[in-house]
Order: sequence, then C-alpha cells, then structure tokens
Amino acid sequence: MIRDFHIAKREEDISYYAGYVGSSYMLGRALTSVFWGLVADRYGRKPVIIFGTFVVVIFNTLFGLSVNFWMAIITRFLLGSLNGLIGPIKAYAAEIFREEYQALGMSTISTAWGIGLIIGPALGGFLAQPAEKYPSIFSKDSIFGRFPYFLPCLIISLFSLVVAIASFWLPETLHIHESSMPVHDSYEALEAAPDTKEGNESAPKENLFKNWPLMSSIILYCVFSLHDMAYNEIFSLWAVSPRKFGGLSYSTADVGEVLSISGFGLLVFQLTLYPLVERYVGPVVIARVAGVLSIPLLTSYPYIAMLSGIALSVAINFASVMKNALSISIITGLFILQNKAVNQRQRGAANGIAMTAMSIFKALGPAGGGALFSWAQKRLDASILPGDQVVFFVLNVIEAIGVLMTFKPFLVETQNT
Repeated sequence: MIRDFHIAKREEDISYYAGYVGSSYMLGRALTSVFWGLVADRYGRKPVIIFGTFVVVIFNTLFGLSVNFWMAIITRFLLGSLNGLIGPIKAYAAEIFREEYQALGMSTISTAWGIGLIIGPALGGFLAQPAEKYPSIFSKDSIFGRFPYFLPCLIISLFSLVVAIASFWLPETLHIHESSMPVHDSYEALEAAPDTKEGNESAPKENLFKNWPLMSSIILYCVFSLHDMAYNEIFSLWAVSPRKFGGLSYSTADVGEVLSISGFGLLVFQLTLYPLVERYVGPVVIARVAGVLSIPLLTSYPYIAMLSGIALSVAINFASVMKNALSISIITGLFILQNKAVNQRQRGAANGIAMTAMSIFKALGPAGGGALFSWAQKRLDASILPGDQVVFFVLNVIEAIGVLMTFKPFLVETQNT
C-alpha cells in the first residue's frame, strides 16, 4: 500500500513509512484507553464493546479507501482513538469466568487473536489488489481496481458489522448495586454475585499507580508488546524484501499463508496446551520460559533465509508458529496477572492504563522496527552483525530485558484478590 502511494523515494524507505501507518493506530489508542476504561467501569463493558465494534466498521472501510499516505495515517489514528475495545474485553473475560478458569478466560482473548491471525492475513494476502490477481472478476475501472486495498477492508468491516449487532445480546458483567435496593433483593444479589463486595460503590478506590503487582505487570507487558509489534512489522517486511537484501522474496499471498498457518497453530495451542500448563506452573514461569526460548529461535531467522524450496517453507512456517505461540503465552500470562491485581470496580480503569502504556510502546514498535529494518538493509557489508542479523539481535536484546524483569523484586504476583 505504501509502495503504491509513491511516498518513498527508494525501495529501502518503504518500511520506514509503513511503520508510521502501524504506529498511528497505537498512538490513537494510547491517548484514549484510560478514558474508555473509566467509561466501562462507570456504564458497563457492553456499551463500550458495541461502540468500538461499530467504529471498526466505519474507519476500517475508510482506511481501505485511502487515496494517499496522510489519509491512511488519519483513518488509522481515528480508529485507534475511538475504538476502546481491548481493555473492557479483558475485564469482561476476567469477570465472566470463575477464578479456577481465569487462564481459560484470558486464553479466549488470545484465541480470538489467533483466529484473527488465520483470517486477517489470508484476507489481506489473497484479496488485496484484486484487479491484478483476478482480472476476470474485478475490472481495473471498478472501485476495487481504483482502490486495490479496499476489498479486504470491506470484508472485515462487514464481519465487524455482524459482530456489532450480535453484541447487543451480550450479558453485562459489571455488577452495580443501588443503595435503594430492597433488602430481600440485596440478599439474593449477595448470594448470586461473588463480586458484590468488590462492586460496593461506597468502598474507597485504591490508587492504581501505587499497586505494584499491577504496575510491574503493565511495565513488563509494555516491554514484550514493543518486541511483538516490532517483530510483526519486521517479519512481514523481511519476508517480502528481495533476496539481495537478505529477505525471502515472498509475495503478499505467501506472507498471508505463513501467518495464517501460524494463527491456526496458535489457536490449537491456546485452546489445548496453555490452560493446562498454566494450571501447573503459573503464568510467570510460562512467560519466563517462553521468553528464553524466543531468543535462539529469532537468532535462526537470518539462516532460514539462506534456505530455498520446501526446506524454506517448512522452516519458516515452523519458526513462525513457535514464535507466535511463545509470544502469546507471555501476553496471556500478563493479562492474568493484571486482572488478579485489582478488584472489579477498577478493572476497566486498570486495563485502560495497561492499554495506554502498551499502546505507546506498540506505537514505537512498527515505526522503530521499520526504521531499524530500513537501516539494516543499507549495511549489508558491515563486519559486525551485517544486514538482517542486527535486526534480530536488537529484538533479542529487548526480549532478554523482558525475561530479566520477570524475576523478583521487579515482578510481584498477587496471590488472591
């Protein structure tokens, strides 16, 4: 898309501008996530979820109709700032599952992400530029020919419209107990809702910024989010970059296929293995082990690029599945820690703070990853860490910092709330 906007003077600069498009969404989300968390705590999770899903319908469609670089930036920024879904959804998952099923609850969010990783990249890879790929179906003079990236965005928007309408039937999980409630109704509510004590509006709210179990998990979440966003940006750019720059010379359809296979593997892992392992070793140990295993895996990527044919296909799909499974294990574990650290009345706000902080780091991820990748392609003959090797080395440094932060005294786990 950035290439077709003709804003980059050189091929190596495309990744630089692509990073800004990815970052604009995260910047918008960083500015408003706390606000949407407070709204979810005050008025309920459901209204924020419905509104955010309708926002996807509108601004994702407009993004597909972007005629220049700045329109793409603005529509992504507005989508990020007006879509407050993620924080309230994490609070919703924490509340709708009982304590013993919290790992499964948080895994459902990651599983939804896995489903997105199957559907999204496949749609982008196979439906982008339809007039070039399917000229017998789509004319170059049609709207899909004039806007080559509109079709996948339209499909996603229609799907979001269905989800938005279905969301009206979601049960609300925010328990609000009025002081004027009759005695017998209050007694029944106490028996029915284990979070009633937490939901008592008269109880003083603690300062979330002084809650170190919460803040330490949020900071760690930010470090790993920076790594994941930079990796996601770099992986796609690396896969489509020419062999002469150390890439794989993949097409967008090839990249979509790899990411879809990764998403399917992630889906299976999250629904089967993760809840089982978390029950025995806990979220912190899983995050720590996953971080350590990610380092040698990423180190192997420049060497995978030396392969070709079926060996390349098998190696890159295996590495991508493993990397995504390890990353999502870390993020899911941190979701659990964050929601255990606060009571229900402040869960939306806590997740809003997490989303704001994480979005700032995720905004740095694509821009930083794109700039790093662009710089790496200009130093192919360097004596130390030439070309793409320096990219994966920097990613590993960030991952190693995150692993060190999983130990005490930095990371503190709340045993029970």
